[in-house]
Amino acid sequence: MPPEIQHHCGLFGIYGDPDAVEKTYYALYAQQHRGQESAGICSSDGQEIDRYVGMGLVTEVFDRQRLELVRNPIAIGHVRYSTTGSSAHVNIQPLLVTYSRGQMAIAHNGNLINAKLLRDSYEDAGAIFQTTSDTEVIVHLMAKPDHIKHHDTLAHVLRHLQGAFSLLFLFPDRVVAARDPYGVRPLSLGMTAQGAPVVASETCAFDIIDAQYVRDVQPGEIVTLDRKGISSHYFVEPSECRPGHCIFEHVYFADPASSIFSENVHIVRSAMGRQLAREAPTDADVVIPVPNCARCASMGYAKQSTVPPGRGFTTSHYAGRSFIMPSQGQRDLAVKMKLNVIKEAVRGKRLVVIEDSVVRGTTTRGKMGALRAAGAKEIHLRVASPPIRHPCFYGIDFPDPNELVANQCGSVEAIREYLEVDSLHYLSLEGMLSCVRFAPDHYCTACFSGHYPISVDEPVTKFALERHQLRMFE
Repeated sequence: MPPEIQHHCGLFGIYGDPDAVEKTYYALYAQQHRGQESAGICSSDGQEIDRYVGMGLVTEVFDRQRLELVRNPIAIGHVRYSTTGSSAHVNIQPLLVTYSRGQMAIAHNGNLINAKLLRDSYEDAGAIFQTTSDTEVIVHLMAKPDHIKHHDTLAHVLRHLQGAFSLLFLFPDRVVAARDPYGVRPLSLGMTAQGAPVVASETCAFDIIDAQYVRDVQPGEIVTLDRKGISSHYFVEPSECRPGHCIFEHVYFADPASSIFSENVHIVRSAMGRQLAREAPTDADVVIPVPNCARCASMGYAKQSTVPPGRGFTTSHYAGRSFIMPSQGQRDLAVKMKLNVIKEAVRGKRLVVIEDSVVRGTTTRGKMGALRAAGAKEIHLRVASPPIRHPCFYGIDFPDPNELVANQCGSVEAIREYLEVDSLHYLSLEGMLSCVRFAPDHYCTACFSGHYPISVDEPVTKFALERHQLRMFE
């Protein structure tokens, strides 16, 4: 069974290091959890950009010995999970193009909610698109003559975009990073021990190459890494920037070792677990996490409660990538292949089971059934986030709203009956927001609350551009 929530994308860029390509490889490996469909690296010797991409995991796509021979000192990289456009070779990033200003590579984390509108207008004017990714729209905006004539072309182009975007551009002589005015997706700056500036989606990428975190790229900011060092400016007035950081990065996506939105992920998840224990104490024998994302919250829950921590599952390190399974029978088998219950640890026990989130509910139901079959006396499920009732349009591949168990079942009691557990409690929205540093209005909680910080006039689906292409030939 695939994870109920699919990941999105991870970015990395570096300027002025003879081992730039090799370090990009390791930084992408550290961010593999953010995207497992494809990987790519573009690098430059200062005059010409090369591209090396493929479908699969970082270790499957790249030949490390070959990478070590590439001494280009400038590079950007990308690991992808498709949130707009299918998982296909044409959509692998970074995209590399040649236009009137020369070569340019681009890598993107997020979703543009006005991509279809922009693409329609360009195709009506005769533009030809090679991919079904929303990222290619940015390429056409950059190449448009009316935009090129502006003194700051990139700033002018970024003002046309709506939605969530953390972007890396590679020009032959520089790396440029940009973040949308809401800062929905994380993007951080760092510095290697040799003094080379780096930028990444998560700070765990810095750890693997012995770089130090410097600061976040600010919402609405453009940061340039070149021979002069690091420089920056805003493409909108700072007063127009209103943070809308994705709270789900802390709940599920980011690596516990990373600091995103100025806070360590492990610390935040542990705080969510403690708050969950305050809101939903339980008389039980042991607290166990559902691996792997719930481990931090489970530690927090056990520490706050009087129930001791334990372990109820083992995880397979050889399961490989998770794929969408066409039948429920295959999904159930995939769960068994990836997670195995430690029967002696749960038999006859009253369990508090900690989950980070529940989306469709099918995998969670399977896990709870496995615990019951192993002889668990009671199962009290505690979820370290609120019920997910709404789709995400900003870069998370949530299923159709009709597939969300909280949306379908309605009440928590109905969800409990579906999951076949003895009790069920979700962390409250207020409780979740009390565990992070900034004020509640600094975070996007749309998937929980239905309040979208960036207004969505027309809901965007993952395959909207594929359907558009099919209509062209009808």
